[in-house]
Amino acid sequence: MTSLGETAPAGFGRVRLRRFAVILSLALFLVVLLMVLTTQSVLAVSINISGKPFVVTARLLRGQGFEQFGVLGRSAIHLPGRNSPPALAATAMRSATISHICQSVDIGGVSMVITAGNGSTPVSATDLVVYADRFSGDASFKHLILGQDASTLHDVPGVQGPKGAFALHATKVTISNLRQHAFSTTASSFTLPGFRLRFGGGC
Repeated sequence: MTSLGETAPAGFGRVRLRRFAVILSLALFLVVLLMVLTTQSVLAVSINISGKPFVVTARLLRGQGFEQFGVLGRSAIHLPGRNSPPALAATAMRSATISHICQSVDIGGVSMVITAGNGSTPVSATDLVVYADRFSGDASFKHLILGQDASTLHDVPGVQGPKGAFALHATKVTISNLRQHAFSTTASSFTLPGFRLRFGGGC
């Protein structure tokens, strides 16, 4: 051990420098690897989620570039306390506007409620992806394709299903009285005009 005022052995500094270099190299390698995998859509449906579901309702959703497929079997989605992956539907839209949106999630027995888009300006999102096990509403589609190979979807970057899996695709979708029981939502951008958060109550 080197006391104050003494000079550390020359080899000591070199050892620490080598360790730092190795750790930095590994970190950079992992970052580059994740970027490559994401670009190649290898991680397209590979997510880990908390297992805490939430409810989302909306008066009206209008979407462009609609895609939907099942995430089953050997999916990389895992829920705590479950031995097998859940069966979820991945619903993706290149862009969407949503009016009168409400999200409710239970936090330790108390509901946390978020609302937005209740005025003249709706909520807007790009590259929106929702993983849900229940999805309902009054829907209409433009240029709908049922049974498309999920691996050929391309409207939302990086979102593709397993090769040969059943998928829906439409150029446009309109859903009124939307209600979904979801586990995860991602988006490249999400604008919430009139954002409000409260505890208690529901959607």
